[in-house]
Amino acid sequence: MSTQSPSAACGSGTIAGQPSHVRLYALLTLMVFFWALNFVIARVALRYFPALLAASLRALIAGLLLLPLYIWKGREFDHEPWTRKDIPTLLLLGVTGVTFNQVLFLLGLERTSTPHAAIMTGIMPLQVLALSALSGLERLNGLRLAGMGLALSGVGVLQTSRSAGTNATLLGDFLVLLSGTAFAAFAVIGKKLTAKHGGLTINTFAFLGGGLTLLPVIAWESLTFSYSRVTPAGWLSLLYMAAFPSAVAYLIFYYALTYIPASRVGSFSYLQPIMATILGVLLLGDHITSALVAGGALVLGGVFLTERG
Repeated sequence: MSTQSPSAACGSGTIAGQPSHVRLYALLTLMVFFWALNFVIARVALRYFPALLAASLRALIAGLLLLPLYIWKGREFDHEPWTRKDIPTLLLLGVTGVTFNQVLFLLGLERTSTPHAAIMTGIMPLQVLALSALSGLERLNGLRLAGMGLALSGVGVLQTSRSAGTNATLLGDFLVLLSGTAFAAFAVIGKKLTAKHGGLTINTFAFLGGGLTLLPVIAWESLTFSYSRVTPAGWLSLLYMAAFPSAVAYLIFYYALTYIPASRVGSFSYLQPIMATILGVLLLGDHITSALVAGGALVLGGVFLTERG
């Protein structure tokens, strides 16, 4: 790792004011579980809401949930108070990490299977690493490049061995991959901004700003959508998506980024495809195929090898 702030030192001990690695890793595991369960809960939401409307409402509700918390405690965690000059950058972060990420994710999930979407999301640590390297935050070496190649070969296996009868499509997988790229940019840019502002500030601006940019989409979709047909299960699924994998998980993500390099935080997401696939099989009746196992193993092996590099 080439660059990190003094507070992000990752030695075996705990420096003054720094939480233990056990606590950080436990929180990151909980974050990944929230994200993995989101693949299942989002399927329920998509039974009641169009993907664009669901993503837009999710971002706006998450921002509204974070706003009171920020008003109450946000300034206490700001390392450097934001000014008017910071607002465009903070809002741009929200458009990248929330608007693009969440809209592309739900549009992709609508067009592919849960296991496929989970594996495509599992590429995200490599996207974080690639952008970190381009930004000069981390370095690539032979082992990391080999891991990236192995993971990409797994994606190739997944795409060329698509099983008959599955609802996975190339377009759906590609949209989920693009959503991961947006999140990777959010992670790398946000790491720099977290050095100036607290994670609560970053996330409040991101979700509220992202939600506000999607207001025209909400208004347009609402013209032809009947909210009266949405059951309590539909509303609860939308609330879960806004509260746990969005607001709570993102707060954990940026809290961890304060102490751990972005690529190491991102590496926890290799658990997400496994958790999401298991939950999809148990709760949605998804099927496991040999191509899925082979492609998933190559992707996760590649991500692991890259992290070891």
